[in-house]
Amino acid sequence: MLDFKLESYARSDIYPFHMPGHKRQPVFAMDPYAVDITEIDGFDNLHAPEGILKEAQERAARLYGAGRSYYLVNGSTCGILAAISAAVPFGGGILMSRNAHKSVYHAAYLRHLSVEYLNPCITQTGIQGAVPVEEVRRKLKENSDICAVLVTSPTYEGVVSDIAAISAAVHEYGIPLLVDEAHGAHFGFHPAFPQTAVRLGADAVIQSMHKVLPSLTQTALLHLNSDYILPETVQKYLSVYETSSPSYVLMAGMEKCIRLLKEKGEDLFDAYAARLLKFYNETKQLKKLHVIQRKDFFGEEIFDLDPSKIVISAKHTKLDGTKLFQRLLSEFHLQMEMSCGFYALGMTSIMDRDEGFDRLCRALWKIDSDVSPAEEEEPGRLVLKLYAPKEKKLELYQAMDLPVEKIPFDQAVGRISGSMVSIYPPGIPILIPGEKIDSDFIKNIRKSILHHLNLQGIADIRNEQINVVNFKKM
Repeated sequence: MLDFKLESYARSDIYPFHMPGHKRQPVFAMDPYAVDITEIDGFDNLHAPEGILKEAQERAARLYGAGRSYYLVNGSTCGILAAISAAVPFGGGILMSRNAHKSVYHAAYLRHLSVEYLNPCITQTGIQGAVPVEEVRRKLKENSDICAVLVTSPTYEGVVSDIAAISAAVHEYGIPLLVDEAHGAHFGFHPAFPQTAVRLGADAVIQSMHKVLPSLTQTALLHLNSDYILPETVQKYLSVYETSSPSYVLMAGMEKCIRLLKEKGEDLFDAYAARLLKFYNETKQLKKLHVIQRKDFFGEEIFDLDPSKIVISAKHTKLDGTKLFQRLLSEFHLQMEMSCGFYALGMTSIMDRDEGFDRLCRALWKIDSDVSPAEEEEPGRLVLKLYAPKEKKLELYQAMDLPVEKIPFDQAVGRISGSMVSIYPPGIPILIPGEKIDSDFIKNIRKSILHHLNLQGIADIRNEQINVVNFKKM
């Protein structure tokens, strides 16, 4: 029934404020069955490119200003796994953003890495901010076994860290900086948007083309700009983590997207920036809802903010993010990307149309006119509490290979987590195997269930049970 459901959605009037960035508009028209091939003569081999795929990746590198670029058809996930594996020896140490995607944690598990965390700023808006440069310096000074640093920039909400300064700090220690720029493949093409980490000193940068550009789902790029990470090592690990049967349909879509950006990117981004500016101007006078902008942050909470991410705060209303998300969908047929705590998030791209922004603007004004103001104190602080640092008792890789048992929430206080618990989207862990479960975490988990947050990794939400390490079974 999936095919019928997809076709029905495509025929509906629901507007997609979600990925992929092509927004259901065909960038190139072809029958996927007619062009779905394998590595036959004349079509090159992604894992040993010598012809058209080698040339395609070189065009991508020139577009972004990278030393080398690699096509990824398993999404940013396989690029992150390969980059970390190439940059950090087995059993080595990594310094990484606590708000990293779960694929980063999976790499730490697979490679038996010792992990030290960088904690993003806590912002007054209620979302996680940038990674402070000074914290990077402090952690590197305190931990001599760090072999590489990984920073997530931008975040799901569009928060950007000072990559140039972080890069300089990291290189003082003679180690590479890896940047998960999955949500920033559109960076560097227009002054309205932040600069890409590729041009700011990062050694490896991973971007999801499908998130924010007119490219098919699972398409991504890994850019390499470093002597710290050997290309042949990256290629080796890509052959491990990426499918041995890459889709030529996906790769053709990537090439078409790269060509579109090169030939028409300036005009497309000019129009896109104008639509966003108009939308922000038309919603800045909302009384109860609030569309978050750069000016809502203070000091060093963030370095920059990507305007393509529309973050709609409902924390001063009786709505939470989930209820706002559902109202936009059920009443106005606007499908947002996700909800989290007190806000709903919409993703935009160069393929968005005036119609979409106009419909969202009208919907927000209508909701703003009839929603009741909040009586409680800032429910959005819940999400920040969920992401608060936890006490590490075991390394991630150690805990994930230990036996676990499923026990009630109240009995789990003081025990060591045996599972990775995430809010999805964005897929950032709030509890990691090897960390101690405290009473505050249990309290906040219960609140998040009441707020209908999409929790993954809880053993049994209905019966309030969670997996913990069971040393008795060792």
